[in-house]
Amino acid sequence: HVVRDTVRLPDGGSATREYILHPGAVMVVPLLDDGRVVLERQWRHPVGQVMTEFPAGKLSQGEDPLACAQRELLEETGYSAREWVRAGGLHPCIGYADEFIEVWFARGLTLGRPQLDDEEFVEVISATPDELMAWVRDGRITDAKTLTGALWLTQVLAGTWVLDWQAQSSSS
Repeated sequence: HVVRDTVRLPDGGSATREYILHPGAVMVVPLLDDGRVVLERQWRHPVGQVMTEFPAGKLSQGEDPLACAQRELLEETGYSAREWVRAGGLHPCIGYADEFIEVWFARGLTLGRPQLDDEEFVEVISATPDELMAWVRDGRITDAKTLTGALWLTQVLAGTWVLDWQAQSSSS
């Protein structure tokens, strides 16, 4: 939903601000046993190109973020995971939306069959962390949530940021 507010400025004046109300979302950094990460490539109409990104999706009203992460990973990639951990969160576009994306990591992956929506077309790929970071460096990955996921991945693999992994049963 797009809203328009009139706000009071620090100097006492007023201005109009338009922004998007967003239900929130999750992004998953899926780790394969061989050290690669699962990514997807899909056409993104607003930017007019195919984007490489981590699996992600919007929260349904009242949906638990972990359940959403599990659902999105399975629907978009076909993978389910044995262990999950919430890493953090991000506001991807603070100038025009209130969207907040929770960052989740998943490991102990088992491949099943993707369950894409009728209007969803996703190519599932994998990459080593070095390949991922080269794509970031070269500008092949520009999606804000995926850049944040790459930052988290780099810090976790370096041992700088520690995750408290928990075994989880799938909600699906």
